[in-house]
Amino acid sequence: MQDFGQYLSPYTWRYGSSEMRAIWSEINKRRLWRQVWVALAEAQAEFGLVRDEEAADLHAHMDEIDMARSLEVEAEIHHDLMAELKVFAGQAPTGGRILHLGATSMDVEDNAEVLRIRQALGILLSKLEQLLVQFAHKIDALADLPLMAYTHIQPAEPSTLGYRLAQYAQDLLQDWESLQQIGASLRGKGFKGAVGTSAAYADLLGPEHLAHFERLLSERLRIQFYPITTQVYPRKQDYQVISALAGLGGSLYKFAFDLRILQSPPFGEMSEPFGAKQVGSSAMPFKRNPINAEKIDSLARALAQMPRIAWDNAAHSLLERTLDDSANRRTLLPESFLTCDELLQTSLRIITGLQVNKEAIARNLSIYGPFAASERVLIALVKAGADRQVVHERLRQLALQVWNDINAGQPNPLAQLVVHDIEFCRYLDPHELAGLMDASQHLGDAPLRARQLAADVLIRFQTAENR
Repeated sequence: MQDFGQYLSPYTWRYGSSEMRAIWSEINKRRLWRQVWVALAEAQAEFGLVRDEEAADLHAHMDEIDMARSLEVEAEIHHDLMAELKVFAGQAPTGGRILHLGATSMDVEDNAEVLRIRQALGILLSKLEQLLVQFAHKIDALADLPLMAYTHIQPAEPSTLGYRLAQYAQDLLQDWESLQQIGASLRGKGFKGAVGTSAAYADLLGPEHLAHFERLLSERLRIQFYPITTQVYPRKQDYQVISALAGLGGSLYKFAFDLRILQSPPFGEMSEPFGAKQVGSSAMPFKRNPINAEKIDSLARALAQMPRIAWDNAAHSLLERTLDDSANRRTLLPESFLTCDELLQTSLRIITGLQVNKEAIARNLSIYGPFAASERVLIALVKAGADRQVVHERLRQLALQVWNDINAGQPNPLAQLVVHDIEFCRYLDPHELAGLMDASQHLGDAPLRARQLAADVLIRFQTAENR
């Protein structure tokens, strides 16, 4: 049970999954520190600096995290990594004496941080794959459902619901590719000491062995190392990671923002799931507020600011290192990942339970679709020999006349006016004109391209369906 008598970050209990919180927990951080320390000792054992039994002793006690004792020590010495080091050394009677040999704090912290970022990216990529699969199913099922498309939030031309959803999926697929690429290119600091020169390790091993020493550690930790570092790995990497997370947030923001508009009764075409006992408003019992879409936009808006902090951390890392990034990174990294985690979870719930109001879609198409269909009439009449300028002006006059009927709440009569227009009937018969005024046929190859994207997603992520 949380202690709600003190301030708790919403990310502690409200936003994000337990698995993502576990990755950014103090326990996991210290476990990764210990993993790095053990890898260092095992590599040094291959050079005869550490006895095999010492390395084995450290490995045996690697998971014995004692937070209470570590915090007691930290309260005395005011250094969290050194406090954990002392506790670990005290737990390993044989190997404790050689812990941290030749290392500086950031040799441990920065390599562990990259391991943690990689763990967190793995969770996000898995959830993003599941989201893309659900989008693909919806796209495929709705690829042929015609609707009114809007530009400038004004009726434009027909499209299909599947094609509209494919826009979001295409953005998300690009986000997946960016995150995948960043995850594959993550690099740790390596083991280069206080200013990146590897001077202490050179004294221990001899300069001629440094390259082999880092290769051993890279293999043990399964991460690549930067060839050039200062006391820390380049903070530009944090900026790249968080910018990619913010990019994902931007894609989900657009999906949620559009849904908020379309859930409004004047559109009424789509809505997020709404529980049988869910309360929309404390004052207005009838309200069905899009709270999940609004939450996505609220959190994504905050996430969009995170790259600015990461930029400052990278740009202000003066000379070989300053400490003015340390405090904000304690929240910057975990909250960026936890925000994305919550965005993905919420988006998955929305798309899985997406409510589609086909009646409202058909209503809006019947009101505004004939305007777009008039373009088909224009082209067909000109091909049949009519004067393009004369036809355009006539269609414009009819459209303006029709707006008065629509604004008065009447059905759109444009199709009937066109079908019975004497001038138009000189070139095309009424049956042909009626067919041209069917806006639901003015879709180009949108259904085909929507289905192709859905198929590509399902082929790529077919295993994600079983998670």
